[in-house]
Order: sequence, then C-alpha cells, then structure tokens
Amino acid sequence: MTLKDILPGEKCRIKNIYVNNLRKRIIDMGLTTNTEITVKKMAPLGDPMEILVRGYLLTLRKAEARMIEVEKIGGSS
Repeated sequence: MTLKDILPGEKCRIKNIYVNNLRKRIIDMGLTTNTEITVKKMAPLGDPMEILVRGYLLTLRKAEARMIEVEKIGGSS
C-alpha cells in the first residue's frame, strides 16, 4: 500500500521510500521510515494531498505519494 491509497482522516506509518531522485528532499521534509502520518485533505481531483507529519502540514503530489510505501495504523479521526 502506498501513501496515495490512504484517505483523509486515516493514519499510517512509512515502511519504505522508493523515490530515488527526490529521496533526499523527501527525507529532509521529515518523511523517514517509521514516521507516523495523518492524511488531512485531498484536492478535488486527488492531487495534491495534504498530510500532517511531525507536527506540521506538508503537501505532496500524487506521484510522490505513490513512491512511499506505508501501513495503516488506525482508523479515521
């Protein structure tokens, strides 16, 4: 499952990051293995998405979210 598949209100944990050319930028933004993420909002067409990570809001494109493998850790909030 990738971050792109998580719906607003759901929480997940990063398992792996497959973005080779953007990996350093993604990690610099705080998206590292075992980090918990809450999806806050999706744009009307699903791109971009807004996530809560390490206490701040971050916007990611669908293409970036597709390269981040996650596991769900709870229900909606």
